[in-house]
Parts: sequence; structure tokens; C-alpha cells
Amino acid sequence: MTAEPSFATDQASSGLTLRLSGRWTIDAQRLEAQADALLATVRGARGVVLDLSSVEAMDTAGAWLIDRARNAVTKTGSPCVLASARAEHEILLDAAHYRSFDTTGEPRGSALVTLLTDIGKTVVGVIDDLYAGVAFLGQIISALLRIMFKPARLRTTSVVFHLESFGLRALPIIALINFLVGCIVAQQGVFQLQRFGAATFAVDLIGILVLRELAVLLTSVMVAGRSGSAITAEIGAMKMREEIDALRVMGLDPVEVLIVPRFLALLIALPLLTFVADMAAIAGGLLVAWIYGGISPEIFLSRLQNAVALNTFLVGLIKAPFMATVIALIAAMEGFAVQGSAESLGKRVTASVVKAIFMVIVVDGLFAMFFAAIRY
Repeated sequence: MTAEPSFATDQASSGLTLRLSGRWTIDAQRLEAQADALLATVRGARGVVLDLSSVEAMDTAGAWLIDRARNAVTKTGSPCVLASARAEHEILLDAAHYRSFDTTGEPRGSALVTLLTDIGKTVVGVIDDLYAGVAFLGQIISALLRIMFKPARLRTTSVVFHLESFGLRALPIIALINFLVGCIVAQQGVFQLQRFGAATFAVDLIGILVLRELAVLLTSVMVAGRSGSAITAEIGAMKMREEIDALRVMGLDPVEVLIVPRFLALLIALPLLTFVADMAAIAGGLLVAWIYGGISPEIFLSRLQNAVALNTFLVGLIKAPFMATVIALIAAMEGFAVQGSAESLGKRVTASVVKAIFMVIVVDGLFAMFFAAIRY
């Protein structure tokens, strides 16, 4: 017959000694009752010794309950010693370490204070993200400098693979969306301007709006949703499977191995996709202006040459590398921030897409103000 868990109490001037005996395992009938009695006995005691020399067997449940009693004593500032424990029992006690979790109640206060608190936390979070982004960009630049001085460190195969994924495979959807947007802009431009007998000015509208703003903005938004989310999901999945830790153990820099190829591929792909988007949107505008507005392709192209200068075309292309940097930076940071659960991965992918699209629009607005200030 197995011995049920029990303990005997010895009171001395130096403190309280409790001698535990029996089997402190989950299959013991009196385990919880004895554990509660043990906890009630040690509460308020000044100096406790838990003598485990007579414990016949122990599992993680018993170790957790014993450590709960020890924790109750140490929380009051009094010493509690686990004495005469066998080696295997010490391992269990360390592994099944008891932890208490503080629960916070519902915050009380006015709705205005709560709102201001949330706004303050959001502002602090934005500042923290900005600081972390600058630091992470520094790591990428450092890795690029190492590759510059030693080109053999560049993983060319990985760059080409991601360039195909981010660029070539994105061509159909980017071209289609910008073609349709060009059609819509042309239709609305012709429809609104023909009231004033100025339907041909729709060509100026299409050329300037598409080349300066719409093409690069739509392409960046699509890349943020398509490629940015893919980067976050890939890095996050590797983080969950501890592959990134394995790279560090092998002496490899995860930023150099994983981020730099994706960063370079996105830096090359986005300007090329922007150029394709420009051509597709103008082609859509030409088609609708011809069919809906009666503007022949010859007149359309002639007026487009007069309306659009080289700087108009270059404005959109200049923005593209900066958009790519922002998207790659946010996607990689969110991927590295993934914890060990599928829920965390989903949240980080969502945050990556939302933050990237938001920052793309912010960057586009900053460039618009900059180019307007220098009259470019």
C-alpha cells in the first residue's frame, strides 16, 4: 500500500520545521488536502525548514504544491529552506517553480482620462517603434557594409529567388490594378472636363496624376500587402520553429542571411514594378480616352508629351526605393517580434500590413510636400 502524503510539524526557537513524508504525486488521494494544510501551516511563520528526506516519490504536481508553500513564506520576507531533498526531487522543484500572476482589475476613472491614457500609450508606442526601426535599419546597413567589403558574403541565389517572388510574380496583379485605375481616372476626367469643352485636358490629368502619385502609391500598397506580409510570415514562422536561434548558434547573422536578400530584392523590384504600373495606367487611360472621349491615340500621345516632363516621370521612380525600404523594414521587424504561437503570428502579419500601408502613405505625403517646396 502506497503511503499517502503527510507532514509533521516541529516548533523550535529558530523557526518551524516540517518533515514531509509519503508520495507527493498526482495520483495520491490526499495530495491537495495535504498541500492546502501545508500552505496554511507555513503562512505567517518566521523561518521555515521543509525537510524532504522522507519523501518517497514526487512528480511535477507535488513539486509545484511544495514550492507553493515555500513561495508563500519567502513572499513575507522570511527564509524558507528545502532540506535533504534528493537530486531528482531538486530538479523537479526547480522545473516546477511556482509563480504567482498578478491580476489587474478594471481601471476606474473618467472616460476622458482613459482616452487620454490610451492616446499617450499610443504615442509612446509610436516613438518606441520609430526608435526600434532606426536601430534595425542600422543593423541592415551594417550588414550591407560587410557585404560591400566582402562580396562573397552576399547570397545571390536568395536575392534572385526573392526578386522573382516580389517582382516577376507580382507583375500581373500590379499591371491589372493600375490599368483599371488608369481607365477610371480617364473616364472621370473626360466626363467632368467635357462640360467645359476641355476633354483633352484629361490627358494632362492622367499623365501627371499617374506618373507622380497613383502608380507608385498603388504599387507600394499592393507590395506591402503581398510581399510585406509574406516576409513577416516567413520570418515569424522561422522564429516560432527556433530556426533563427539555430542560425545564431551556427555563428550566422540572421539579418545578413534572411533580411538583406529580401531587402535588396524589394529595393530592385519596386522601382521596376512602378515603371510597369506607369505604362499600364497610361495604357488604360489611352484606351478609355479613345473609346469614351473620342481622343485618338495620336492626339493622346502628342498631348501627353507636352503635359509630362522628365521630372514628372522621375518623381514616381525616386519614391519607389524609399517605399521599398519602409516596407522591408516594417515587415522584418514584425517578423522578428513574433512569439511562439499562431495567434502572435497572425497579429504580427496584420500589424505589418497596416503599418506598412500607413507609412507608405506618410512617406508619399512627405515627398509631395518636399517636391512642392523645391518646385520639382
